[in-house]
Amino acid sequence: MGLCSSCFKGSADDGLITPDATIRRQQQLEAAERRRVENESRGIKDVDKVRRMQQKAEETARREDEAARMGGGQPALRWQQD
Repeated sequence: MGLCSSCFKGSADDGLITPDATIRRQQQLEAAERRRVENESRGIKDVDKVRRMQQKAEETARREDEAARMGGGQPALRWQQD
């Protein structure tokens, strides 16, 4: 039983070529963007529905703010005790 010691030595053409720094940064940036998108949609079945709901909530808040400015800060309804 002999061991082939040449099998354990690394050679110059192992096929392990590391990309230069700019390519690695670009790959890391792309991977981070993919992770961000995946995390945003985690647990959400219908992403478009969530976006529509957010837009509707923003529109409602904008209308309430506009109504408050137009009404001089007075509420539309008043409480009256009998």
